[in-house]
Amino acid sequence: MTKQFNTDDLIAANSAALAHFQSVANTALAAVESLAALNLGFARESLETSAKHAQSAISAKTPQEIAALQSQAVKPAAETLVTYTRSVYEISTGAAKEIADLIKGQFDQLNKTAQENALTVAKNTPFGADVALAAVKQAVAAGNTAYENFSKATKQAAELTEANITKATTAAVRAAKAK
Repeated sequence: MTKQFNTDDLIAANSAALAHFQSVANTALAAVESLAALNLGFARESLETSAKHAQSAISAKTPQEIAALQSQAVKPAAETLVTYTRSVYEISTGAAKEIADLIKGQFDQLNKTAQENALTVAKNTPFGADVALAAVKQAVAAGNTAYENFSKATKQAAELTEANITKATTAAVRAAKAK
């Protein structure tokens, strides 16, 4: 029995692709919403803090009082900036990981479908089709290897970024405490 092209298969594939695209778009939108909320909160907090410091500076009577107020403001400002930076990083990397997982799932499904189709074609073709099947299998294996290498490189870059942010955070907190 030979399997022929079926419009139902095409409709199912397009529906799955659309659902996958919608999942990726929803994930990206959620990350944008989180970043917007974070930015608005940070802006609001910065404005309030600046207004308080300005009011304190206006009420200061000597340059020494102004200098003391400024030095007191450095540590909380540095800590707020570090927290903000960490939050941006967490939102961004969380969304990137979720999208990467969605894409990997789609990639795995495409691989499975390609292999199934290759086997179906091989079973339904005349003698000598083994060469074509071997070529398809080799192409799928090469694609898998390329994807794995890309995935490993992306993970290493994320780990390096995480380490650098941790170092920068530690350095900023130390610098703020030293002042």
